[in-house]
Amino acid sequence: MNLSGSLAPQLGQLTRLKILDFMWNDLDGSIPKEIGNISTLILLLLSGNKLSGALPDELGFLSSLNRLQLDQNKISGQIPKSYANLSSVKHIHFNNNSISGQIPSELSKLSTLLHLLLDNNNLSGNLPPELSNLPELRILQLNNNNFNGSEIPATYAKFSKLAKLSLRNCSLRGAIPDFSSIPDLLYLDLSWNYLTGSIPSNLSVNMTTIDLSDNRLNGSIPESFSNLPMLQRLSLENNLFTGSVPTDIRQNMSFNTNDRLTIDLRNNLLSNILGKLNQRHNITLRLEGNPVCNDANISNIEQFCGSDAERDGTTESSTNYTTICPIQACPVDNFFEYAPASPMPCYCAAPLRIGIRLKSPSFSYFLPYIYPYEKYLTSALKLDLYQLYIDSLIWEEGPRLRMYLKLFPAWDDEHSHIFNSTEVQRLRHMFLSWNFPRTDFFGPYELLNFTLVGPYSHLDFGTQRRGINKAVWAAIIIGAIACTFVASTIITLLIVRRHARYSWNLSRKRLSTKISMKVDGVKFFTLREMVLATDNFNSSAQVGRGGYGKVYRGILSDNTTVAIKRAEQGSFQGQKEFLTEIRLLSRLHHRNLVSLIGYCDEKGEQMLVYEFMPNGTLRDWLSATAKEKLNFGMRLNIALGSAKGILYLHTEANPPVFHRDIKASNILLDSKLTAKVADFGLSRLAPVLNDEGTLANHVSTVVRGTPGYIDPEYFLTHKLTDKSDVYSLGIVFLELLTGMHPISHGKNIVREVLMAHQSGTMFSIIDSRMGSYPSECVGRLVSLALRCCHDEPENRPSMLEVVRELENILKMMPETDAIFSEPMYPYSGKSASSSPLCRSMDPYASCSVLGSDLASDITPIINPR
Repeated sequence: MNLSGSLAPQLGQLTRLKILDFMWNDLDGSIPKEIGNISTLILLLLSGNKLSGALPDELGFLSSLNRLQLDQNKISGQIPKSYANLSSVKHIHFNNNSISGQIPSELSKLSTLLHLLLDNNNLSGNLPPELSNLPELRILQLNNNNFNGSEIPATYAKFSKLAKLSLRNCSLRGAIPDFSSIPDLLYLDLSWNYLTGSIPSNLSVNMTTIDLSDNRLNGSIPESFSNLPMLQRLSLENNLFTGSVPTDIRQNMSFNTNDRLTIDLRNNLLSNILGKLNQRHNITLRLEGNPVCNDANISNIEQFCGSDAERDGTTESSTNYTTICPIQACPVDNFFEYAPASPMPCYCAAPLRIGIRLKSPSFSYFLPYIYPYEKYLTSALKLDLYQLYIDSLIWEEGPRLRMYLKLFPAWDDEHSHIFNSTEVQRLRHMFLSWNFPRTDFFGPYELLNFTLVGPYSHLDFGTQRRGINKAVWAAIIIGAIACTFVASTIITLLIVRRHARYSWNLSRKRLSTKISMKVDGVKFFTLREMVLATDNFNSSAQVGRGGYGKVYRGILSDNTTVAIKRAEQGSFQGQKEFLTEIRLLSRLHHRNLVSLIGYCDEKGEQMLVYEFMPNGTLRDWLSATAKEKLNFGMRLNIALGSAKGILYLHTEANPPVFHRDIKASNILLDSKLTAKVADFGLSRLAPVLNDEGTLANHVSTVVRGTPGYIDPEYFLTHKLTDKSDVYSLGIVFLELLTGMHPISHGKNIVREVLMAHQSGTMFSIIDSRMGSYPSECVGRLVSLALRCCHDEPENRPSMLEVVRELENILKMMPETDAIFSEPMYPYSGKSASSSPLCRSMDPYASCSVLGSDLASDITPIINPR
């Protein structure tokens, strides 16, 4: 909710509270000790803030507490021993803070504790041997602390139900205990320590991950590792292992398509090979830095001793669906899209968009377990399997797995396309109350966002008041009294309803007068003029349609051709967007921005009048069915023009403006293919200096925009910045390069380009309709686009840097390359031979002519070029 400030001590007066959830805000200050007075509290969730100070001892009084999540704050000091009194707690997540001191041995009294996450702190001292007495503990994660050379207690081999033990980079010494008696152990990470001795053998057959890298371990690699059928990663690099390379690990096992195994044995003392080295597509074996790599008598040894990093399963994507559906039939700008796995092909619906993160998964590679996870999640949510789609997967440090989900409404006989409010509330409650069945394999999760957009944006699930008995009786009495007025009420409603239309039109007329007085330089058109210009809004004059309404090609009385955007009657958002666009465009003037000619606001009608743009939208030109082609020089010039328009918004407009809806269909092309940024209906003014003379770096606002173009950080935090526009423009650059849509059939353009770029196959996905191009220039534009689309806003360039880089790329272009082919007027099919092409000393310089947009979110009715 973008809340700032501190938590008030008066929270302790909410003595019947069960859930206290302030996750993912900007709260600072300390945690009030008075929260310890809320004996009914079950969930205390303060993750993702800037809370500091020490942990209050008084939280140990919360005997009903099930989940205590304080991770990702700035909390310091020691863990109070009083927390041993949390007799019902199952989850303690204190990771990513600055907590110091010894882990209290008293925590071993927590008989219900399942997950203990204390990684990324400043803990020191010894590891308490008593923790092995925790009867239900499944996950113990203590990475990145400093235990000062202490040993791993031998008692840790006695954990009865442990699924994951992660002690990476903890300054541990000594030998590794024999974990063979832990039957359910899945994940063991003891890397980056000072451990010595040999590897324990006979680990659980369920092991998926063994990471013992960067220690001082010696001896041979156990043959028993060949009996681990679920193994995904064996990392033993940077140790002192001797003997032979085991080639039989899963060599005789059958792999599913999505299974992978990485065996990393680099930089040891291995000198021999047992058996034959067989290269398999889903097994990666790395041997560089071992003496065996110098043995020329071993065939194929060079394949495993190269210095280039092989694939290791860390780059993953969700399932791709190949059903081809008509692009224009689903109103994506209203947050509708095709349900990828629906039993009804091309079922168009509005999904719920949810971001979650698995905080401590017990696997290294997710693709083999996507289907089990989907079954687990849909079963818990009481949904059909086809209603869930995992849109993206991102591995983060930890390792943690962030994913973005889409939940689609069920397809039934009534053909419902959205969830009703009751179902949205039920699903939201499931995620917020952690009512999913426990799973050690997927581990604990955290909800990152449950964003209500599109048809769900009006929903408000604030706490509803519940009546008590006296209130019920009062309601009955009031209801009885109200019955005596039923007849008069009906009559009154009829009168009001009859009068409503007159009042509405009157208010619109008054509004029209107000606007005309305030906006200088923008012409007011009468409704009659608009009717004559469009032949009474004849369907033959319609050139497009969007969520706002229809767009017509009109001819004014002075024979000027214009584009007229007409709002639908009763458009809910039209009034606000109408006013926003008039006010902004009346004071924004740049050759790469649209020009507003005038407006009509009369007799209940709202229309905006722009100069007609004969070459339509950039999206039209990138369409697979476009008749005309854009070469690379033309595309680069369009990219530069678009960037210059946005740079003007960010730096020269007064006050600056964040566009918030940059996309290919909002970049219009005039008769000479000059790019102009269009549609300011969703734009917001940038922050200005406050009374203290400081400037905020973001605007807090509800998420608006078009799926595929929305900055992930803005989507997650609701903080709109200039870097949000940079991200959206980066998506447009990727479209210019590839011709792809931002999201199509489960594929995300950023992920597809990034994977191709990293694998060295970038030029294989460049739009073939672009013709020949200078590879160095294309490579630099690819790099710029990916920088613009970086997940972290601080790693994106400013718009000024974007413009300068595009200008540098233009200077690199060969002098002989042509920019423009003969422009076409898409609505007549005739060439624009009467309009001279741009001529300049710089063959890639932009030619400036006045132009403007047609409309936001328009799907052209005419066939694209």
